[in-house]
Amino acid sequence: MQLDLNLLAALDALLEEGSVAGAAARLHVTAPAMSRSLGRIRRTTGDQILVRTGRTMTPTPYALAVREQVHELLQQVQGVLAPSRELDLATLERTFTLRWHDSLVALSGPALLAAVRERAPGVRLRFVAEASVDTPELRRGEVDLEANANHPGARDVRAEQVGASPLVVVVRQGHPLTRGSTVTAEQYAAAEHVTVSRRGNVGNALDEVLARLGLTRRVVATVPTQAAALEFVRGSDLLISVPEATARAAAADLGLAVLPLPLDLPLAPVYLSWHQRYDTDPAHRWLRGLARSALALGGDT
Repeated sequence: MQLDLNLLAALDALLEEGSVAGAAARLHVTAPAMSRSLGRIRRTTGDQILVRTGRTMTPTPYALAVREQVHELLQQVQGVLAPSRELDLATLERTFTLRWHDSLVALSGPALLAAVRERAPGVRLRFVAEASVDTPELRRGEVDLEANANHPGARDVRAEQVGASPLVVVVRQGHPLTRGSTVTAEQYAAAEHVTVSRRGNVGNALDEVLARLGLTRRVVATVPTQAAALEFVRGSDLLISVPEATARAAAADLGLAVLPLPLDLPLAPVYLSWHQRYDTDPAHRWLRGLARSALALGGDT
């Protein structure tokens, strides 16, 4: 029996993406080519692999049973055919794409770039903005590293918590909340708020905590970046509630006041995420180490 290892890669992509179009995009082939590969896989295995249910495709019981094994086999094959080589940073030429929260780019991006340039001058960092919805670029290999407060749910995406920070309140100097010795939950709720959300969400976990205290707040605007929110705060009596690690330096530069949040909330985490295909990639592993250090320097760990 002659085996085509390309079918193993195609089967892995089909099982991970759950569609011919998604698998084709992941392997950078056309949809008709992936359809032909699916046909060959069906003939080889004697199983349909994916069956249409309405507008989506559902894996068969056989496909579900072999999914993990297929992925492990593909990684083993890739390890044999592309063995790890010693990493030469002086000659490394590579562009890494990083999708980080905007505040983390401002806080830790410069330190990461300086560390990269010192060791590997041929490496470029490409920071891209977060989208308003979750996108699959990390799984497709189009984004190398993500850094934000979200723990990814996909099985094939690794995530490591590299930092955590308490939430604080940021207001302009002379804001009514700065005149007392402390800020109460009632005073906090009574103020007008700006929230930071790339999805445009008005509410978040703060509202749940306030609700348990019998309080509600008035959110008058939501903006996609922390930098924009700080500008709203600077010229008004609005306030924002953001992680201290990313806010304190920016607030000081803008002449803003940072106050303790009068609510009992867990620390805001920072996760570094990547696709498992890069677990053993020497250059990617090197970059993860530098990113981990840069992000940790930006706040408490």
